[in-house]
Amino acid sequence: MKQEAPYVCTVKDQEDLKYLQDTLYVISGKWRPQVMVAIYNGNHRYREIAKSIPGITFKMLSKELKEMEMNKLVLREQDPDFPKTVTYNLTEYCASLYPLIQTMVKWAKSHREALK
Repeated sequence: MKQEAPYVCTVKDQEDLKYLQDTLYVISGKWRPQVMVAIYNGNHRYREIAKSIPGITFKMLSKELKEMEMNKLVLREQDPDFPKTVTYNLTEYCASLYPLIQTMVKWAKSHREALK
């Protein structure tokens, strides 16, 4: 008797694969998840974010924040007063990624166990 797989893959065509690639593009990279976590943990100013991520350069942080803003994951708010204060906040849209990220972390933990 053939045992049924516990998971069913619903990705069946190239269009679905394009959507998957879009998702991976938006959340992938060495720094993007770390930037999200830094902001989530209360680091809203540029230098605060940079200090909370060991090894990131200002150039790379700037690039990541711009791409995250373009993808509607981060909201950049600039105070019009002098001195100008810029803060970054995660959007509600970004919060929709949390279940996906939690699932990916859970999978990665089990993957490391499987490799032992």
